[in-house]
Amino acid sequence: MKNGTVKNIEKELLSDHWYTLHKITFEYHKEDGTWEKQVREVYDRGNGAAILLYNREKGTVVLTKQFRMPTYMNGNPSGMMIEVCAGLLDGDHPEDCIKKEVEEETGYRVREVKKVFESYMSPGSVSEILHFFIGQYDEHMKVGEGGGAAHETENIEILEYTFEEALDMIQKGTIKDAKTIMLLQYAKVHELF
Repeated sequence: MKNGTVKNIEKELLSDHWYTLHKITFEYHKEDGTWEKQVREVYDRGNGAAILLYNREKGTVVLTKQFRMPTYMNGNPSGMMIEVCAGLLDGDHPEDCIKKEVEEETGYRVREVKKVFESYMSPGSVSEILHFFIGQYDEHMKVGEGGGAAHETENIEILEYTFEEALDMIQKGTIKDAKTIMLLQYAKVHELF
């Protein structure tokens, strides 16, 4: 289906408590030439960045674990999620953002990161574009405890697994986070180990 055009876009703010939720009413031009009225809700939380930290020599990756209320509300009994390091851009360049997030969440100060792709994570309802990175770490880069910024109430646990353990955790359902699965699969396909 070709990309149709839209017109008569109306935007109504439904919530701006945590991020913003808008009700969007618009007319969509279909391929048969007719116009169809549609209504959607769009959640705007800003764009973000995520990174797979890996150590080729040790064959390991650094992941994080934290409580995620939406998963708890949708069947995750503990609400805990194992994920790659990630965060919102908050006006920063994606590369600057991810370096800052790595230090806040894991305590590692990485110097070099490589952007590997970007993706809309849930395009039917969320406007976010996520920028995906990889970056190598070693023990000499450890400059802090990590755990997340205190004012953000993240309570992050830092985890280190072998790459094979992490891949196995996907198969066992221990890792269910899409960005983490995507980056681990990227590492497998591109033979980072």
